[in-house]
Amino acid sequence: MVPRVPIVTIDARDAFAPQLRGWGRYARELVDALPERPGLDYHVISQGGRGPEVLFEQIELPIRLRRERADVVHAPNCFLPLVRPCQGVVTIHDLAFEAFPGDFSKRTGSKYRMFTRRAARSAQRVICVSGYTAGDVVRRYHVDEARVRVIPNAPSLPIGGEAVPDDGPYLLAVGDLRPKKNLIRLVQAFAVLRSEGLEHRLVLAGVDSGAQAERVREAAGGEPVRLTGYLSDARLDALMRGADALIHPSLYEGFGLVLVEAMARGVPVVAARATALPETGGAAAQYFDPLDVGDMAAAISAVVGDRARHAELARLGVARAAQLSWAASAALTAAVYEEMLT
Repeated sequence: MVPRVPIVTIDARDAFAPQLRGWGRYARELVDALPERPGLDYHVISQGGRGPEVLFEQIELPIRLRRERADVVHAPNCFLPLVRPCQGVVTIHDLAFEAFPGDFSKRTGSKYRMFTRRAARSAQRVICVSGYTAGDVVRRYHVDEARVRVIPNAPSLPIGGEAVPDDGPYLLAVGDLRPKKNLIRLVQAFAVLRSEGLEHRLVLAGVDSGAQAERVREAAGGEPVRLTGYLSDARLDALMRGADALIHPSLYEGFGLVLVEAMARGVPVVAARATALPETGGAAAQYFDPLDVGDMAAAISAVVGDRARHAELARLGVARAAQLSWAASAALTAAVYEEMLT
């Protein structure tokens, strides 16, 4: 009799969303890069039911797992079925909903806080994208460190395809105006630099040009700040390639994927000395105190005003990004599945 091949079911619904967010990109890259293993059969879920997501995650999915005789289920974004017929793996990218609850709608924040703690405690393995996130999960949720595995993200944004902007030098930041992204302080630091003679513009990729614009204009004090709204992958790539530096002032990140995306393009990175960012950037970034506008301005100036430092960070960044790949991260993830099945 031919032995039965174990089944690993991956709830990859986020990978098929029309506008990918960070966790959707993670799920897509993971599924695409998972290595073929003679002893594993992957089942990928691309869509859920018609009702609320929580009903699919906690009721319909366990029924499907039982019907498919799954041996392991992997939830790539917190929402592991709490009652399930098989072993469970959950990926936790960060606990921003705990650290900055005001950044989330009441409904979304409540769902994350209700299920993530329980998922982390019930999972046979917890994958975290950084050592910082792993420590946060262990500390906040009292999860046994022996069940936690750290597997980093990797660059995934396609490079090339659109021409870079040619209307003068600019600095780039990627994010929105939620408090944890800290972009208003960046705009204030930019205004300081402009008063000292900086010729660059500031481009805020992802910031909406509607209701959020007034807050940005007020902080900028008339200095040239452009808000792009949501961008396609190709347009974001072009903006990154053309930037003189990427500035990432975030107060809380579980990994900070935008850092290594910029590094992969040889764009110097200036980032907050906070949470997972120094772990992700290593020695390949210039850091600053994200609560100190003056220190932020000085760090930016130290890079864009010093061509030797600029070139050094570009070189170090390319090397740092090359250390990360989805092939390696997917292989480590497959090893977690195999570990659970032995």
